[in-house]
Amino acid sequence: MLRIAVLASGSGSNAEELHRYFSDSDLARVELIVTNNTKAGVIDRFSGKKVAIRTFDPSTESDVVLQELTQKADLVVLAGYLKMIPATWTRAFQGRMLNIHPALLPKFGGKGMYGKHVHQAVSEAGETETGITIHLVNEHYDEGAIVAQFAVDVAPGEAPLSIEEKVRQLELEYYGPTVERWIENLILSQ
Repeated sequence: MLRIAVLASGSGSNAEELHRYFSDSDLARVELIVTNNTKAGVIDRFSGKKVAIRTFDPSTESDVVLQELTQKADLVVLAGYLKMIPATWTRAFQGRMLNIHPALLPKFGGKGMYGKHVHQAVSEAGETETGITIHLVNEHYDEGAIVAQFAVDVAPGEAPLSIEEKVRQLELEYYGPTVERWIENLILSQ
């Protein structure tokens, strides 16, 4: 049974869905939630669950948290984590750290491109399609190898909130199964 640590900065809907998805799995289980935001909704979502929650300040506790991660997790999955992942972390979890991005990379990726900012940019660009990208994490924002992408049609200039709702549905539907296939491939390649 592989242990998953989920990094989240916000409400935690994807983290909660991953926890639900793997709750009866023989493959992996969400064991740890790590957040850089002491007011993140993910804390409330997990307060009644049997999952450890760790809050930390990335500017002062990065090395300590990395040590905890290497002891308590086999895989790290980002679910709305908004800080740059340090190179020490990406090296420690090389090929074992995954992220979900709310657009079809390489479009609309990079620093500052998260959540509503992405959906606003998609709307303003007049795109007719957007979606999600699930990718490996490296030391650069949104530049790791793509594991999977899922698309949804949007109207040119569609309201960002409407785009967000469509993208959220893709996230909730596809993140768990994609993480599961990724883990299966990791096991097969060992």
